[in-house]
Amino acid sequence: MKYYLNTLVFILLFSFSFGQNSLGKTDDLGRVQISTYVSDQIDGLPGSAKNLLENKLNQIATVNGMGGSKDSRFIITPNITLLFKEVLPGPPRKVVITLEVYFYIGDGLNGTLFSSEILKVKGVGTSDTKAYISAIKQIKAKNPIFKDFVDKGKFKIVEYYNSHCDFILKEAEAEKSKKHYNVAISKLMEIPQVTKECYETAMDQVAIVFQEKIDNECESHITNANNVWNAGLDTNSANKASSHLSLIDPDSKCYEEGVKLSQRIGQRIQELDQREWDFKMKQYKNREDKEKALIDAVRDIGVAQANNQPKNVYNIKGWW
Repeated sequence: MKYYLNTLVFILLFSFSFGQNSLGKTDDLGRVQISTYVSDQIDGLPGSAKNLLENKLNQIATVNGMGGSKDSRFIITPNITLLFKEVLPGPPRKVVITLEVYFYIGDGLNGTLFSSEILKVKGVGTSDTKAYISAIKQIKAKNPIFKDFVDKGKFKIVEYYNSHCDFILKEAEAEKSKKHYNVAISKLMEIPQVTKECYETAMDQVAIVFQEKIDNECESHITNANNVWNAGLDTNSANKASSHLSLIDPDSKCYEEGVKLSQRIGQRIQELDQREWDFKMKQYKNREDKEKALIDAVRDIGVAQANNQPKNVYNIKGWW
């Protein structure tokens, strides 16, 4: 098990450090995570223009090295001021507008502003909505003004993780002790790679929590498989048992116990029906298969936890 934990830590650190490799795209897992948030309080912003603005914020964050995250405590958010509007008679009627778009990055939960930037854009359309969309399309994620803006915000976010590292690790440990393994892993995976010492400590803990998680799940799967098998000792109960045995991770501590149970079931089916039982315990084909399964598992845990979290109520009072 110690060898497996060391291997697991190496996989996590290597994969998240080098981003894209034979395992696929993993760089978002090591990035500073930030959420886009467009307030309903922006005066005059049409709904379809709001969606476009959210996409622009995502592009700005991604292009400048931040990973998108659902309901992160850290947000990138805008405000818009209508500076000028003119309606030109047609046909066709045209609406000309000039907008001042303010961009902010900060801690959306405690209301601390980290960074801000302003951009002026113009748009023309046959309606207010189309004019707004035209103007927002002028926002280019690769505009040089956004680099310093994002870098300042990122620096403050990294400062937060460095100063709160011990607290986050203790929170994760508390969740692990309650067997809330997915919650613990998700908390640890929020720590970005750029907080080197804290990140490496967190990866060590992810390996430990993940091992405990699959060991705990393995015991549950073995118990369930034994129960359904012993209830009938026939082909039907064998098939039910296989649905539990198939969920056992090959690196869990009771994997061999699952193999032995599978063999006993196979022998019994042979005695009853004079045929082979067509079931084999899950195995990794090779090292890459094993590494990919780990990366996918950690990623899935993070996504599932994010989707199950209650929506954050952000505090941006005083940002504009």
